[in-house]
Amino acid sequence: MITLKIDDTEVQVPEGSTILAAADAAGIYIPRLCSHPDLPAVNPETLGTWDEVYWGTQSKRPAEDTSKNGVYEGCLLCLVEIGGRADPVRACVTLVEEGMRVTTSTAEIDSQRRVRLKKIFSTHPHACVQCAQRAGCALEPCSTNVAKEERCCPVFHVCELRRVAEFVRIPDDTSRYRPANFPIVEDEPLFLRDYNLCIGCLRCVRMCREVRRADALGFISGEDGEPVVGTKAPTLRESGCQFCLSCVEVCPTGSLRLKFEDPRMDGHRVTPCVAACPAGMDIPRYLREIRRGEFARAEAVIRETAPLPRVLGQVCFHPCEERCLRRDLSDPISICSLKRAALDHADPAVWKPRAKPRPETGKRVAIIGAGPAGLAAAWYLRLKGHEVVVFDSGPAPGGWLRSGIPRYRLSAEAVDADVDDITQLGIIVRNNIEVGKDVLFQEIRDAHDAVFIAVGARDPKALPCRGVDLPGAENGLDVLRDLAEGNGRGEKSFSGETVVVIGGGNVAIDVARTALRMKAAEVHLYCLEQRADMPAHEWEIREAEQEGVMMHPGWGPLLLSGEGKVERVDFQKCSSVFDDENRFAPRFDECETTSRKADRVLIAIGQAPDLGFLDQVEGIKRTGTGALAVDMSSMETPLRNVFAGGEVVSGPASVIDAIAEGRRAAAAIDRCLGGDGDIHFPLLDDTAPDRELSQVDGFVDLKGVAPGKLLPEEAANCFLVVETGYSRDEAMSEAERCLRCDLRLLLRPPTLPPEPWLEFTAEDIAGVPESEGVYQLLDENKTAYAIKGVRNLRIALSELLETSTKARFFLFDEDPMFSKRESELIQEYLQQHGSMPPGEGDDDLDDLF
Repeated sequence: MITLKIDDTEVQVPEGSTILAAADAAGIYIPRLCSHPDLPAVNPETLGTWDEVYWGTQSKRPAEDTSKNGVYEGCLLCLVEIGGRADPVRACVTLVEEGMRVTTSTAEIDSQRRVRLKKIFSTHPHACVQCAQRAGCALEPCSTNVAKEERCCPVFHVCELRRVAEFVRIPDDTSRYRPANFPIVEDEPLFLRDYNLCIGCLRCVRMCREVRRADALGFISGEDGEPVVGTKAPTLRESGCQFCLSCVEVCPTGSLRLKFEDPRMDGHRVTPCVAACPAGMDIPRYLREIRRGEFARAEAVIRETAPLPRVLGQVCFHPCEERCLRRDLSDPISICSLKRAALDHADPAVWKPRAKPRPETGKRVAIIGAGPAGLAAAWYLRLKGHEVVVFDSGPAPGGWLRSGIPRYRLSAEAVDADVDDITQLGIIVRNNIEVGKDVLFQEIRDAHDAVFIAVGARDPKALPCRGVDLPGAENGLDVLRDLAEGNGRGEKSFSGETVVVIGGGNVAIDVARTALRMKAAEVHLYCLEQRADMPAHEWEIREAEQEGVMMHPGWGPLLLSGEGKVERVDFQKCSSVFDDENRFAPRFDECETTSRKADRVLIAIGQAPDLGFLDQVEGIKRTGTGALAVDMSSMETPLRNVFAGGEVVSGPASVIDAIAEGRRAAAAIDRCLGGDGDIHFPLLDDTAPDRELSQVDGFVDLKGVAPGKLLPEEAANCFLVVETGYSRDEAMSEAERCLRCDLRLLLRPPTLPPEPWLEFTAEDIAGVPESEGVYQLLDENKTAYAIKGVRNLRIALSELLETSTKARFFLFDEDPMFSKRESELIQEYLQQHGSMPPGEGDDDLDDLF
């Protein structure tokens, strides 16, 4: 360890540290713009310069006067003085020495920093930085009527350059910015490049070249000797960019900006694929493990948020793929198929030693329904140490997974394996128990500390149409159940029949494809919606058509008729399905009709929960759709300690939605039973991601590796799972296509100038004026969580001092127009955090927004 003094503060740091790192460790701020915690310091020897860069299609070459081609040595804002040395040194590259005395601020150093800042702002818009009304400004329109070209960019409220400028202070004699009208490249994927806002700090270049090793960005020496940053070729593709977006993350201005808004979960930024997953699965992490060939580790990552991984690998509707950024370049990553590959090739199972229940709590939880929501809740509650008893009317746990999803989509082996992994934790499963008949709901409630109702939505909705009671007209759900009882290969056959399926959702598609496998001669599907508006997923519809199902969108059934059995269905044209308020209210053109001969009609227009066992239970409430009413923040019904989730609350949904509901319920029930509600159980040690990107030729344009599938004509004649999956090599190749856009979210934030926060103590509050204004409260992590305008700042803060258990720091602004100021600060908070501040006590911000 090396001991030195920085501004009279004694600091000890490891040998080899820079002065800048030593100052940061001691909480002493030294200004900087070119430095970043995850970047090497500027080193002219490793940076070098290029002979040419591009601003879009515009070529830029070094200055002809080579005497101006100086060596770039960084932003020079981190200059400090060292005792015994004549000249200031760069703190970012100067190593500490034993007994060194460092001074971070003198009149001379401060002057040099301002001169440097003046140089930066001579070619960068800065009217907003110098505006007295900048805090909380909405940016548009400008209250002082500054020309738009001279104003700062949309990232102003979170701009690092702005924060540094406010700390160092822009010299008053800084000349007015004259717009240069440099190119703004907006026609390429994912992010834009505004060369008017570039300050030549080379952070993006160093990230691309020295950290990610893509080497798509470079710089030349401009006419004034300053760096001019650009791409290697006219387009990002030609330059070798891999669109990891790390350059955007380290840019201290708005020169590089995302073309999409960063999603957030629990207040933290996440990748779009993670945000789209209802369960919040760490998709980038398990793709990373597959890319490395670590399939068992990938399985462990998946199980941390989804205890039915084999099932999901076969039936998940993969909303994550709809948000995959790869989609903007070529094909999205086959995230769902890779989930299946993780399970197919995971040997041995590395997760099992860690999936051990915590010590017994003595609390008992009853779960009614052994579908995906109930099983997921059971898994997490048992891991928390609670005794879990599952009641289910079926012969084996699984719910709709076992009794409704056709085997061509989901194998019985996958269901059995996932259910066994869950129940082996010590969960008690009572099968063939119909609540309300074999045991009363109140009896279950009396014998347990909490109850979770997860019975799903498996009752078919009736079709309001004449003739539906004719023989040959059946509920499609009954057909699926009958087949499931025969393990997907029942004796029933539609051999030679013309089958009409009524419905446009995913279940209707399942029924239609099942009818084909039951040897129907023809299968016709009719639905109210137009093709583009059908509730079923497009890929499901497409696969059904490839197998031979004939689609007839935009028709509603008018009459089922026949002598002794159904023989024909008459339809009328549906002109609209929903009214102006998006309520189901179909309208028909009675002048346009059609008919279809039919030997059998299968109806699949939706499902509803069967809640007859709750008919005599006082306090239970239903919604207008017949679902259970719950407090969505806690998933608790009006009955104390009785919770509900899954399709019984949401209506028909996907398996991943049900698992997500089970997770939420488990957390809420654990809190109700005295736990902390934390249901995250790490199933393996994490490994650091590779900082460098893979060097793959033509990476950007790589097409997806399609998983193996049965040919349509083969699939339509058997109940084998249609998708056969990936080989190990295929899975690793597909995972290699990931943009790894999560890497930028793992970068550390830049070190910013200190905020003027005060400690939340009686001494500091005593110095607050008794005037109108706005206070901000921060927690122990110095994260703002409350913003409130009040008539007397000192009194309001003093009252909070007596009641708040969260506040550790505070900030205040005197302002007679405190409501307006409060609104401005909340808008700034929204832009930075993507959500409203949670507030303290009785804060109510709904009246403002």
